[in-house]
Amino acid sequence: MKKWHIILISIIALVIVFISLYISGLNSIVRKYEAVNASWAEIDNQLKRRNDLIPNLVNTVKGYAAHEQEILDNLANARAKLGNATSKEDKIVANNEFEGALSRLLVIVENYPNLKANENFQGLMDELSGTENRIAVARMRYNEQVRVYNTYIKEVIGSFFASRKGLNTPFPYFEVSETDKAVQNVQF
Repeated sequence: MKKWHIILISIIALVIVFISLYISGLNSIVRKYEAVNASWAEIDNQLKRRNDLIPNLVNTVKGYAAHEQEILDNLANARAKLGNATSKEDKIVANNEFEGALSRLLVIVENYPNLKANENFQGLMDELSGTENRIAVARMRYNEQVRVYNTYIKEVIGSFFASRKGLNTPFPYFEVSETDKAVQNVQF
């Protein structure tokens, strides 16, 4: 009789261990999924901040570079696309287009030395520069969380738990577009 008690207690202990491991695995995939979403929310926050700065920057530039209307229009259109993008993939594509338009605006700035000396413009550029740095840091953190998550859902144990929670779709990386990778030619 004592032997059966030991066997029964051992079986119950094993069941408890397996249930605990199962619950821990499910919780782990949820934590990784939420970490990616939190990282994306920070990117979204910084993109909104930059999006809010651009109209002030464009209005300041307009006074100096009225004949550069096409570039200013492209920037406004890219900003609108970024503001209307809903999915992560759409926001990444719209952001890359926006960054291209913004870099063309900065080339205009190089041609107007008085504009660079303008106090309002300089303040906006400082804010924009800080925001761009924040976006870069947020992008790096997001990509790291995506790497951790995407790796986990491709591993044997991770894919098991990911499929149980329906979280087995990989997230896209926030990569820099090919045009942004090119060296910008600035002439003085």
